[in-house]
Amino acid sequence: MRNDKKKDIKPTVSPELRDCIYRLAFITDTPIKDVVEEILIAGSQRKKPLNHLAQHFLRDVRISNSLYMGDNNRTPVAKRAASGKGIRISTRVTQGMYNDLEGIAYAMGCSVSRVCALLLDATVRDADFINEFAKKYIEENVDEKRMKELKKVLKYINAGNPYDEHMSWAAILSYLVDEVKVGAEKLQDTVQDFVINRWDKEE
Repeated sequence: MRNDKKKDIKPTVSPELRDCIYRLAFITDTPIKDVVEEILIAGSQRKKPLNHLAQHFLRDVRISNSLYMGDNNRTPVAKRAASGKGIRISTRVTQGMYNDLEGIAYAMGCSVSRVCALLLDATVRDADFINEFAKKYIEENVDEKRMKELKKVLKYINAGNPYDEHMSWAAILSYLVDEVKVGAEKLQDTVQDFVINRWDKEE
């Protein structure tokens, strides 16, 4: 088997999680399988999602440089009642990523596909991940000059905000999708139209 050959995984997720992932794919104009893979990669490297899953570890496992302690008195996640009907989605991951998922599955006493579903859910609920995901997409689709202006606007909005509110990159991306040029064929066009025709005129 080639080292770079990817393995198929088809986790069963809730309709709400499926819709959330589909929206991220639509907003960023990215194939659904790629979005799922990116979420899994990020989740396997982030403390919040892993610490959340670690509450259900039955066996000890080392993930990256961290050792998580298991407790075999915990109820296996496979035996927990699932709420509502699940929907299967599909993705492909590298052998290395699959090995990491197998390690988590071993610790939790469940299947790799079940771990995928749980990790997807835990990761998309991490506001920091969603914020970084949105920022990365904006950075890749806005030129350097206008990206600098976007950062200045964001910094101004968040500095001493009188309403005790925080504007995130995810919120900016959501605004771009909801409020700007409805007829744009791709979000790249929408982002460019917003920055060029709105903020440039307000300078």
